[in-house]
Amino acid sequence: MKIAITGASGKTGYRITEEALKKGIKVKQILRKNSKIKENQKNNEIYRISLDNKYELDKALENIDALIIATGARASLDLTGPAKVDALGVYRQLQSCKRVGVKRVILISSLCTGRLFHPLNLFGLILIWKKIGENFLKNQSFDWTIIRPGGLKENEKVESENIDYTKEDTQFKGSIPRRLVAKCCIDSLSNKQSINKIIEVTSSSENKKVSFKKAMQTI
Repeated sequence: MKIAITGASGKTGYRITEEALKKGIKVKQILRKNSKIKENQKNNEIYRISLDNKYELDKALENIDALIIATGARASLDLTGPAKVDALGVYRQLQSCKRVGVKRVILISSLCTGRLFHPLNLFGLILIWKKIGENFLKNQSFDWTIIRPGGLKENEKVESENIDYTKEDTQFKGSIPRRLVAKCCIDSLSNKQSINKIIEVTSSSENKKVSFKKAMQTI
């Protein structure tokens, strides 16, 4: 299998790359032209492009089995960022997928996506634009999976953390290490029961351990 990861130099994106390589999956890392990449990942296939250049994007997405979209707006003074990244940016990637024939797409979104009254919306209505991005993906052109994580944590000691997998609009608080979000993305690639599902994920040491495969049977 060969996949592309957009936002591959981000805090979640580089972890997705690492988890894919552990499984023997070939990776195309797609990142902005000025992005820095970890030293141990420089031997991968790397494309430095602008997402609004459809020719560069199409070239980067050729000959892959799946796309994982890990792009996401960051909190900043530019309140147009979420619209440009989480909605328009996702739309452009999906249009490119249609042009080059990529059907399997996994999108990292967020818990509480679509809710208007939420503190995160102070940053350019980010949860509203993420919902619009999700809606672009949810159509018959794609075998899609949407991962909605809680608050993202940087800790790497995840052995004691068990994931709570639920269907959409079930969880409204909680957090999860980025490493576990990355694992969820890679687990989705090999599990057909994750197709056409929104999966909300948080984690805690108090949760009962449940495998991704078993969770998909109940969501």
